[in-house]
Amino acid sequence: MKLRAASLLDLSRIEEMHRSADMTMNGADAPAARLWSLLSSTLSAFLPLSQETLIYVAEEGGKVVGYVQASGGQRGLELSRAKVLQVLNLQVVDGSSDDVAPALVEHLCNQALERGAQRVFVRLPDRDPLLPVFRLRGFRQYATEVVVYAENPIARSQRQPDGVRPVKRGDNRLLYQLYRKVTPQGVSQLEAPTYRDWRALHGEWTGRLSARGSDKLELVFDRVELVGWVKVERSSGARPHTLNFLAMPERPLPDELADLGLSLLAGSEAPAWSSLRHYDSHMIDALRGRGFSVLLTQLLLVKELAVRVPVREKGLVPSLA
Repeated sequence: MKLRAASLLDLSRIEEMHRSADMTMNGADAPAARLWSLLSSTLSAFLPLSQETLIYVAEEGGKVVGYVQASGGQRGLELSRAKVLQVLNLQVVDGSSDDVAPALVEHLCNQALERGAQRVFVRLPDRDPLLPVFRLRGFRQYATEVVVYAENPIARSQRQPDGVRPVKRGDNRLLYQLYRKVTPQGVSQLEAPTYRDWRALHGEWTGRLSARGSDKLELVFDRVELVGWVKVERSSGARPHTLNFLAMPERPLPDELADLGLSLLAGSEAPAWSSLRHYDSHMIDALRGRGFSVLLTQLLLVKELAVRVPVREKGLVPSLA
């Protein structure tokens, strides 16, 4: 078996494999296990990404039998500067040897380490057959993600809550503070230990699913401090609308956020979904009360590529003036 970086000549084969997985996801037995990314299943989707992602393929007998794709996070972020990578896709063809997927994961991690990356993230459905592949290569679970879905979500109230306003310039640091307040420390230290890290990852793959080709609107609840955030992405294609939330666990805030988000989808008959974490139970309950049900549960895994040694702070030396 040969492992190498993908070339433009491989894209048609990669597209063929991607289409096959997408057909499974949209079949009668949906949802299937490939909600890692919401990329369009067309060849054109891979072309603009080729400069922003790493794609490696495995060859057996001169034929591509699998590929792995990872992103450096935010679009436009140079891969040579990316500290973390997110696995977007890992697919192997039926009938290929059992060591194809493990070899691709190992190769990706080695290449990421050579490029200076510190961590690799991946999200997998809780019963995905590829889960052992990642666990046996040092990936550990740090959070659980719940994807909720509704064919016809219904808001319970149309009342405009107090303190609602559009996101404006200067809110980013306040939103980062809200993220740190509602996110367990063990999670935030892995995903975004600093404001700069959060800015690089925010809105791309920190557990918030995004609809490709969508119209976005972001609002915050400003009540002396920011206590809630909602981003609505109205999909222009066949994909569902996407709702994203950050909320302090204070009643009735989750219900107000849910109703506000759904009111922004008024006039559309398309379904909607939202990706939430296990610690967002207050938002999950609010959406359940508005027609949403759990579509699937995913495990968020991370692998530390480099051992980080904490630097001891210098002790204070008393001044003997």
